[in-house]
Amino acid sequence: MSNEQSGVVETRIERSDASGDETGIDAREVFRRFESLARKDRALMVLACVLATVAAAAEAGVVLVFMVITDDVLETRNLHAFWHPAVMWIGATLLGAAAMFGRDLLTSLASERFLLRLRDKVFRHVQSMSPTFFSSRDTGDLVARITGDIDAVENLVIGGVVALVSDAAGVLMFAGTAIYLRWDLALVSFAVAPLFWLVTRGFAKPFAEASRRERAGNGAIAAVVEENVQNMMLVQAYNRPSSERDRVHAAGVEWLRARMAEARLAALYGPVVLLTETVCVLAVLGVGAWELSENRIGLSGLLAFAAFLGMLYPPIQSMSGFGVLKATAGAGAQRLLDVLEERPAVADLAQTGMYQARGGWVEFDSVTFRYPGQDRGALRDVSLVAAPGRLVLVTGSSGAGKSTLTQLLLRFHDPESGSIRLDGTDIRDLTLRRLRSNVTLMLQQTMLFDGTVRENIAYGDPTAGDERIEDAARRADAADFIDALPQGYDTIIGQGGSSLSGGQRQRLAIARALLRDTPVLVLDEPTTGLDAVAARKVLDPLRRLMSGRTTILISHDLHLAHDADEILVVDAGRIVQRGRHDELTAVRGKYAELWEAQNGGVPEGPAQKADTGGGAEAQPSLWRPAPA
Repeated sequence: MSNEQSGVVETRIERSDASGDETGIDAREVFRRFESLARKDRALMVLACVLATVAAAAEAGVVLVFMVITDDVLETRNLHAFWHPAVMWIGATLLGAAAMFGRDLLTSLASERFLLRLRDKVFRHVQSMSPTFFSSRDTGDLVARITGDIDAVENLVIGGVVALVSDAAGVLMFAGTAIYLRWDLALVSFAVAPLFWLVTRGFAKPFAEASRRERAGNGAIAAVVEENVQNMMLVQAYNRPSSERDRVHAAGVEWLRARMAEARLAALYGPVVLLTETVCVLAVLGVGAWELSENRIGLSGLLAFAAFLGMLYPPIQSMSGFGVLKATAGAGAQRLLDVLEERPAVADLAQTGMYQARGGWVEFDSVTFRYPGQDRGALRDVSLVAAPGRLVLVTGSSGAGKSTLTQLLLRFHDPESGSIRLDGTDIRDLTLRRLRSNVTLMLQQTMLFDGTVRENIAYGDPTAGDERIEDAARRADAADFIDALPQGYDTIIGQGGSSLSGGQRQRLAIARALLRDTPVLVLDEPTTGLDAVAARKVLDPLRRLMSGRTTILISHDLHLAHDADEILVVDAGRIVQRGRHDELTAVRGKYAELWEAQNGGVPEGPAQKADTGGGAEAQPSLWRPAPA
C-alpha cells in the first residue's frame, strides 16, 4: 500500500468521522435525543423488565433449593429428602427459562421497532437535504450511518435498558438471598464488587475512541467499494482493477487497524474482568474458610454461598459493562446526530399562500444566488419569463450557472435576493410538495430504478393504470422496444436501466414525464450521451412532451436552438444575451462565439442559410426532420 493511497484513505476516514469528538456524546444525551422513538413500545419494555425480574427470582430460588439439598440431603445422606427439592429446582428452572424466553422475545420486538423508526427518521431527514449535502459526503459512509450506527444507539436505548433492569433485578434478588444465607459473607461480597466498576471505568474511554474510529473506517471502506462498483466500467476500460484493488485494500487495512484496536480492548477486558471476579470470589471464600475453621459456618452453607457467588457476580459484571456500552453507543449516536443536525437548505414556511394555477408561468425576477462556501455568485441579477406553450433554451459555457436555474426553480436552494414565481405566486409561499408537483425535471443523467419497465414509467404517477402507462410508452416511441423485451412491461431492467441502451433509457424517462403531466417541464441536456441516431429517435417524443407546456431547455448543444422561442445566454452567472437563434447569430457576441466553437465555422447568417452545400446548415438541427 503506497503512502499516497494510505493518505487518501486516512483523509476519507477523517471526513467520515465528521464529529471529531473522541468520546461521542454521553448516555443522557443519547436518551434525550432518541428516547421518544421508544415510547410506543414502553409497555413491551416494562413487561420485558417484569419477566427479567421473574427470571432473577427463579434463579435466586434455585440457590435456596440448592441450600436445602446440601443441608437435608447431602449432609444427612437422606435420599428420600432429595425428590421434593429436586422437583422444586426443575419448576424454578422452567419458570426462569420461560421468563427469559419472554424477556428476550419482547426485547427483540421492541428493538426492531425502534430500529425501524430510527432508520425511517434518519432517512426522511436525509431526503429533505439539498444536493450540496450529498456532494459533500461519501455515499457509502452515509449508508453506513443509516444502517450500522443506528444499531449502536438501539443497543443502549432498548437492549441496554432492559439488560440493565434485568441485571439490577438479579443483583437485588441475589443480594437478598446472600443476606438471608450469611449476612457477614454478603457484606464481604458487596465490599469487593466496586472493583468491577473501576475496571469498566478504565476501559470506557478507550472503547469509545476505538468504536468511533472503527465506525468511521467502516464508512470509509463502504464509500470506496460503492464508488468502485458504480464506476466499474471505467475501471475495467482503463485497465485500473489493480490500482482500485489497492485502494480498497488500503481502506480495508485502515478499518482492520481500527477493528483490531477494538478487538484488543475486548480481548483484554474479558481476562481483566475474570481476574477481578476471581479476586472477589477468593476474598469471600477466604473469609468463609476462616469462619469454617472457627465452626461459625458449615460446609453446606459455604457451598451454597459459593453457588450464590456464581450467580451474583455475572449481573454485577454486566452492569459494570454498561459503561462500555454507553461509550460505544455515544460514538454511534454522535455520527447519527452529525447527519440529523444538518439543516435542510429550504423548508416549507409556516404560512403558505393560495396558489392559483394558470398554466405554468415561470418568472425569475432579479435572482442572485451563491452556493454555500463559495466566494463567487452562481447567478447574479437574473430575470426571465417562460410562458405556457413556449420553449426557452438556456445555454452557455460549462460552469456558467445554467443548471443552478433548475435547482432554484425546484427549491433545492433559495435565492439570496430576488424572487421566483410560478403563475404569479412566489414559490417560497408554496409547499415543496405543491411546487414540485407542478414541475417535471428530466436530468442529464437518465435515472431509472432496479424494477420493471412498468414500475419505472409509473414512477411519474403511482396511481396510473396499465392503459395510461402503455399510452405514455406509445407517445414516447418506447412501445416497440418494450414489447420486444422478454417479459414486455414486466421485464426487470437492472439498476439504472443497465440492460437498456441510452436511447431506450431516455425514452422510458420521457414516458415517465408524459405520465406525470405537469404544466412546467425542465430538460437538462436531454441528448447528452446519445449519438446522432439515438438523439434523433427521441426528438419526436420530446416534442410531444413539450407540447402545450412551459419548457425550459438547458443545453450546450446549439443544434437544439432553432425552434426555441427565446434563447438565454448565461456567462459567469449573468444573462448576457437573449433572443431567437436568427437574431443572436446575426450579431457578434457570446452566442456567436459558442456557435462558431461548436460548428467550426462562422455564425449562421442569411447567406449561409441559402447555401445548402455547406456552412452551418450542412449539419441539420436535431429538432428538424433529417433530409430525405
